[in-house]
Amino acid sequence: MKKIIQLAALCCALPGPALAAEGLDGASLSLVWAAPFVAMLLSIAIGPLLAPSFWHHHYGKVTALWAALTIVPLLLVMGPATTAQTLFHTAAAEYIPFILMLLALFTAAGGLVLRGNLHGSPVLNVGLLAIGTLMASVIGTTGAAMVFIRPLLRANDNRRHNVHVVIFFIFLVANIGGSLTPIGDPPLFLGFLRGVEFTWTLSHLWPETLFAAAILLALFFALDLYLYRREGVVRPDPTPDTPLRVTGLVNLLLIGCAIAAIVLSGAWKPGIGFEILGTRIELQNLVREATMVVVALASLALTKSSERLHNGFEWGPIVEVAKLFAGIFITIVPVMAMLNAGSSGAFAPLVALVTGADGAPNPVAYFWLTGLLSSFLDNAPTYLVFFELAGGDAQRLMGPLSSTLSAISLGAVYMGANTYIGNAPNFMVYAIARTNGVAMPSFFGYMLWSTGILVPLFILVTLLFLV
Repeated sequence: MKKIIQLAALCCALPGPALAAEGLDGASLSLVWAAPFVAMLLSIAIGPLLAPSFWHHHYGKVTALWAALTIVPLLLVMGPATTAQTLFHTAAAEYIPFILMLLALFTAAGGLVLRGNLHGSPVLNVGLLAIGTLMASVIGTTGAAMVFIRPLLRANDNRRHNVHVVIFFIFLVANIGGSLTPIGDPPLFLGFLRGVEFTWTLSHLWPETLFAAAILLALFFALDLYLYRREGVVRPDPTPDTPLRVTGLVNLLLIGCAIAAIVLSGAWKPGIGFEILGTRIELQNLVREATMVVVALASLALTKSSERLHNGFEWGPIVEVAKLFAGIFITIVPVMAMLNAGSSGAFAPLVALVTGADGAPNPVAYFWLTGLLSSFLDNAPTYLVFFELAGGDAQRLMGPLSSTLSAISLGAVYMGANTYIGNAPNFMVYAIARTNGVAMPSFFGYMLWSTGILVPLFILVTLLFLV
């Protein structure tokens, strides 16, 4: 309970992304203004790899440094009043809803436990991967990864070859499976906050997701079957087979409440609200945010501590996400202003790369550029960058430019699987697997797997759905 209150206070104290920096002329800004944003993302990408101990203890200070290097120039250019209004607007409209949604799902999923152990046969493994892939769009990629990774590891702890099981788990459950709803992956929820309808992702991305998931599951089954037969007699199972069962089921009901609140906020428009510092606070959004807090508190009150202990539940990841995203969304302010300037701004070459000769956006270019950046940087801010580059108008992007929005969404979600750092659950799964004795490949070793398997798959997705 204390952690929930502290995190809620943190959400209110830290500003979020200024998606429209009013008073800041993007056409007049140089690329120097983007330096803190780039430095912020690079810090997240390489800090845990090059200096893990330093990063673990000081990531908050690093984040504060890059945020300060953005806020101080904004104060000088825009003035205190406009800067405060801009940061408050994005804290209320973007950052707090985003973090509270993650908090609710993280807390509820942490109390949902899949107990028991079965023998890690190819049929069982592909079944668990398929269910986890589906659940990723229901409880989020982070939630699904934390619920399913330990049962999958227990099922395969007597296998001599089990690295591929974790790698395909990262591909499917921690990434591609989260592409069907806004709660599946953070980039899509940011799109929802920008005006993308809740059901849009499901209705437009299901063919690509079904195709990609089916191909990966088929490849996994073939590889797992080959290795399973090659192993012959496996080692004695350190965790004897016991029936699988789900405990902490009250959390499924709570997750349903969170989903209902999100859908309601998009459909219910009572026209009731008030203004603070020029930002209108709508009643439906207040109800949504309050529901997220209630879901998190109810999950803590109704779930036994032994359930969270079984899941290895800790508050560290969500606190880290809250701090890092505050830094990301502060430093992205001038970047968004420059993107709003289009061909008149410093990002004109990027605009040219994703625009055809006729001036129309090129979905193929949006898919690959969004995806390549999402592979090495955080996929949520990458989604925002290209969403804004495509015009930032949700209604137009859902309508005549739906292929462009599909490309951005697919690139951000799918290609987060290309590296350990493309999406938050990737590294968490990697760490849990190593702790459980799986000889996971290095950063570049993993990329050999993803390049050999995912890149050809993404080429097929491009040719079949985006050209």
